[in-house]
Amino acid sequence: MKKHTHQLQSQPNIGVFEPVHPERFAAAQKSTWVSIVINLFLTFFQVVGGFFAHSQALMADGLHSLSDLLSDMLVLFANRHGNRRADADHPYGHARVETAATLILGALLAGLGVVLLVAAAMRLQHPEVMQAVNPAALIIAVFALLAKEGLFRYMLAVAKRVRSQMLVANAWHARSDAASSLVVIVGVAGNLLGFTFLDLVAAAVVGVMIAHMGGKLAFEAMEELIDTGLEAEQVEAIRQTLLNTHGVRGLHELRTRKMADNALVDAHVIVDPKISVSEGHFIAESARNAVLNKHYVLDVMVHIDPEDDLQAKPNAHLPSRPALLAHLAERLGDSNLQDNRVVFHYLDGKVDAEIYLTKATLQQAEAMQAHCDEQVRNDAVFRTIHVHCKSAQK
Repeated sequence: MKKHTHQLQSQPNIGVFEPVHPERFAAAQKSTWVSIVINLFLTFFQVVGGFFAHSQALMADGLHSLSDLLSDMLVLFANRHGNRRADADHPYGHARVETAATLILGALLAGLGVVLLVAAAMRLQHPEVMQAVNPAALIIAVFALLAKEGLFRYMLAVAKRVRSQMLVANAWHARSDAASSLVVIVGVAGNLLGFTFLDLVAAAVVGVMIAHMGGKLAFEAMEELIDTGLEAEQVEAIRQTLLNTHGVRGLHELRTRKMADNALVDAHVIVDPKISVSEGHFIAESARNAVLNKHYVLDVMVHIDPEDDLQAKPNAHLPSRPALLAHLAERLGDSNLQDNRVVFHYLDGKVDAEIYLTKATLQQAEAMQAHCDEQVRNDAVFRTIHVHCKSAQK
């Protein structure tokens, strides 16, 4: 599995383009250029052939190929800029450039589809303008169908290999073109059989297909831009990975949001409240690395909790360390308390204290422990106070 890192570019290299995933970038560039060449030829032959063959359906399909050509240009732009490394202005990288490009592509397709549908519907209202198409239109439509289906299979294979949402969208766009070419074949064939209106009906159907595909792409891109989370199955898999990390006792407030082909994850994990800060940090790093290595996640923010925040009483009202030391020294009548190591645990709305005496006999420690037990019975801040004695002197 790949590991994601987020290194900001050094100042001298900010203007130098260096893709985050070179293999993915190169594959995307190659497949997109292949699509550009094919769509360029298809657009020319379909529009020109449809015009001279008097086929509205074939011309509509040619405009569909033209939209593919424009979207390929957009993909090239988004693939280059979306693969830039993170920088000071974009600490999470530029992956959502792909998302924005998908949104624009979807909106353009939806608009084009509506225009073609309306144009065909208006022509259908005037039967006198309908005319038989030339058989050459059928040959061009069949050729376009084979070319688009081959392009779809090629682009989808590349998209799955490099895991690019935008390339998958572009591949399925090619498949929608293949489906529209099939509709054109039916419409042109029906026209040649004497049903002249079928050519315009096919043009209208192509418009509906284009509008539907564009609306779907735009909707999915918009979902990502408003921070829609991952699917339930993916969230559950990430949850299990976190829970399986050694030292993690529980988990709550697991949140995800899509980021192009990856995701951002925030999680609160519960650990033993009495471990050291460094051990808690180690557990957090272990959990984070486990998710990065097992899932397609861009980054993970792991927050360490000593208890379940949703169930325990809040601790924000409690005093900070200086105030706690002063309060504890006052209750115990020991002005030298701060000379010893004192550890505070903020848990369930109160404080557990541990005092490590460095210069005391065992009897003195036992006497202090008894005094502490008496004091915490009616204390509003401290719940328990444990005295530890390093000296073995009697």
